[in-house]
Parts: sequence; C-alpha cells; structure tokens
Amino acid sequence: MPQATASENMRVAKTLSGPASWYGGKFHGRTTANGERFDMNQLTAAHRSLPFGTRVRVTNERNGRSVVVRINDRGPFVGNRIIDLSRGAAAAVGMVSSGIAPVRVDVLM
Repeated sequence: MPQATASENMRVAKTLSGPASWYGGKFHGRTTANGERFDMNQLTAAHRSLPFGTRVRVTNERNGRSVVVRINDRGPFVGNRIIDLSRGAAAAVGMVSSGIAPVRVDVLM
C-alpha cells in the first residue's frame, strides 16, 4: 500500500486562485525576505502576506500538476499575480516555458 505524502495528510486552511509566475536566474544566491539564500532549484515561493514557513500546494489549472512549496520570500510585485514560484517549483507544475499560469493555491495546516 503506498504511503501518503505529507500534503495528503494536511488540512487545507484556505484556497486562493489566480495567476502565478516564477523567478530564478538573477535572484539565485541572493538573500530572500526571510534571510535565507534563494536557491532557484528548491521548492519555494514568494507570497505577499502568508507567514514564512507556510506550506502551500500549488496546482497548475491548465494541466492538473501540483507541488507543495514553502513560503520564504515576499512578492510577486507585478500585476495581479498571487504567488511567485522558484524555477524548481515552476518546473514541477509545468509552467517554465509559459512563464505565467493560472493556479489554485491550497494553504496547508
């Protein structure tokens, strides 16, 4: 019998929907808002107001692929985007080439 992942065992506190973007490249190695070094290959994200360390499940609404990420930075600060994923997280949900994708964000408890 397959083991449940941590995200399957966690409750959803709230759900948000909207466009997501991703960042990497020129930010790789820089300090994030919570003081750690940004690694574009890790499963992390920036959100304007969720507490640092919050885990969220991000689902690409175009293809149904999802990933659990940890909030470690602030943003996005462009347009109406609701979350900014690291390149690693964007690759996991299949949105690197498009740059922006409609997503559902489940805040996990």
